[in-house]
Amino acid sequence: MDTLNKETKITLLYIAIAFLFSVALRMIWFYQFSDYEPFKFNGQFMINTNDGYFWAEGARDILSGVSQENDLSPIDRATSQLTALFAFILPFSFETVILFMPVVLGSLVVIPIILIAKSLNNQEMGLVAALLASIANSYYNRTMIGYFDTDMLNIVLPMFLLWSIIWAIRTNENRYLIITAIDILIYRWWYPQSYSLEFSFFGLILLYTLIWDRKNIYNYKLLSLMMLAMIGFEGYIRTLLVIAAFYIYTKEKFDRYVYYIFGVSIVLFFTSGGFNPIWGQLKGYVFKDAVTAGKDGLGLHFYSVVQTVREAGQIPFEIFANRISGHVVTFILSVAGFIYLAYKHKIMLLGLPLIGLGFLAYVGGLRFTIYAVPVLAFGAAFLITEAARFMPTKRLKFLTVTALSLAVLYPNITHIQNYRVPTVFSADEVKVLDKFKETAEREDYVIAWWDYGYPLRYYSDVKTLIDGGKHSGVVNFPVSFILTHPQEAAAKMSRLDVEYTEKTFKFKEENEDLIRDKNLTIFSNIEQMTKDYGFSDTNDFLLSLEGEMELPKKSRDVYLYLPHRMIDIYPTVEKFSSIDLMSGEMRKSPLYYATRMFKQEQNIIHLGGGIIFNIQNATITINNQTVPIKRFVQTSYDKSANFSKNIQMGNPSEDVTIIYMASHNTFLVVDEKTYNSLYIQLGILGEYDKTLFEKVVDTPQSKIYRLKI
Repeated sequence: MDTLNKETKITLLYIAIAFLFSVALRMIWFYQFSDYEPFKFNGQFMINTNDGYFWAEGARDILSGVSQENDLSPIDRATSQLTALFAFILPFSFETVILFMPVVLGSLVVIPIILIAKSLNNQEMGLVAALLASIANSYYNRTMIGYFDTDMLNIVLPMFLLWSIIWAIRTNENRYLIITAIDILIYRWWYPQSYSLEFSFFGLILLYTLIWDRKNIYNYKLLSLMMLAMIGFEGYIRTLLVIAAFYIYTKEKFDRYVYYIFGVSIVLFFTSGGFNPIWGQLKGYVFKDAVTAGKDGLGLHFYSVVQTVREAGQIPFEIFANRISGHVVTFILSVAGFIYLAYKHKIMLLGLPLIGLGFLAYVGGLRFTIYAVPVLAFGAAFLITEAARFMPTKRLKFLTVTALSLAVLYPNITHIQNYRVPTVFSADEVKVLDKFKETAEREDYVIAWWDYGYPLRYYSDVKTLIDGGKHSGVVNFPVSFILTHPQEAAAKMSRLDVEYTEKTFKFKEENEDLIRDKNLTIFSNIEQMTKDYGFSDTNDFLLSLEGEMELPKKSRDVYLYLPHRMIDIYPTVEKFSSIDLMSGEMRKSPLYYATRMFKQEQNIIHLGGGIIFNIQNATITINNQTVPIKRFVQTSYDKSANFSKNIQMGNPSEDVTIIYMASHNTFLVVDEKTYNSLYIQLGILGEYDKTLFEKVVDTPQSKIYRLKI
């Protein structure tokens, strides 16, 4: 008993050390910007991930008890519910809770890491692995202070799952059966996309059982409980099935039914559509297409959003290795160490699903690297403790572990010190949205690119057409069209898309049973518009927006949010509507070049990229070709935030315009199509058709207009 108590004390001590270390490193960002007011609103730091505002909106609405119809607020999602609970019971402001939740919850990963090491009788390895995993580049990036997202438990929960599976197989104790099932239930509640990883664990255990341990009935109990926790039913049904099966498994007299329950669980998994989400994820991240064809009657083609998401793109090996272990050398040693560890302790092969998902980053995008971090941290830690084992004295062993641990931790600590990410919006931008809330009603829509959807909903309490979770090519097309086309067509599309969106919501609610039973097709807004206005070719319908047409009856106000920061992503925005919807062919990208890095030498301005602006001759050189410019525009804001612009005409027959935004020290080079787009005209130049729009907000950070039709 004394030995057990001592071992437990060491375990608790190591957990405390690793946890406090993880928290302390995450506070570096807080102290770096403690006096930087642009990152604060109402005296408190804002969060630094867009998706965080989605969960914050849901938690806010849960606490207030108010959520308007079809506002897409995630009041039924775990992250919002847990946040609301913490905000309700803790004596801190809501902003403080969402800022620090990633710090506390993300640091919990050290617990299962040390407990797994304890099962291998190597707690020192657990401590080193916990220190490394808790601050490794990708894990830190997605659990740092202010990164308020599901990632704060997305690795913690599968690591607890790995711990419970290891102990279940090692001990064959009933308690680990229910712990494993409960972990899967919680993981699925927290992160519905967890099925792929859960299924991988299941498959690995099944393979092990069939090859090496076929006669061990305990393994089939474990597998069936895992499967029952994973089937595609509602959470409460899965929970009841798990409890019922576990009760049966605790009674030895029912052992003869184990294989039947196992078979039934597999049948339920596949008949309930359990494998469909797994296949959907593979298609979305591995088998990617730039253009996706719709399933509607006209077979429309839309640009795939996955092509524009950085975290879903392929990455170089060095970045891949650095994100997992902090340095290429550490990564290589971690892989070698894990192979050696698995050779010595075959039970660690159960960590392969996490490594495999992490390595998917090489083809599926950097977001997956986070999964490989904790398991490969065991590899580096094992090599360190093995090296120390050969030292002749305890002092040398301690010094060896310390020195080598610092060596692998140093690159990650350096990364943290240099990783000075900004908040999603600046204080001035948020002040605009907070004030705008007084103008807009909760049922009003604000049209903006999806990057700004969640913050708009959180700070202005309005509806949006697209956001960080609703941004497929189908829904992005109309918004892209609005932002990148001339004012009249954009204004009409704004009214059409909002009213058709609400119309679709209403249709789904009134015909829920019909849609489910008859598999009724719901066309995209663009498809339905085309049909309703009597066209069979969507291109013809889009052209008709330039002429007279009867618009749907106005049901609410519509606003356009045009932030200055969108100049950096305009080419990406434009891509989604630069496609022939009927054929899927991508049109030639228009001329668009933005730069803040330029150099002036007398009458010559070097804009970078080989682009040269000759002020005296009013010419521009692009790709070694020199042509006259059509116009030069300079915009600025004075100290009172009053906007002004000066337009100097050049050669009217040319196509290139240069815009210099003095207050932002930014040059834009655009062709005539881009110059006439809604974003450039309203958002950059403040030039708008007063029969179509009304200016509501005009600041250096953003402009907001109300649609008048």
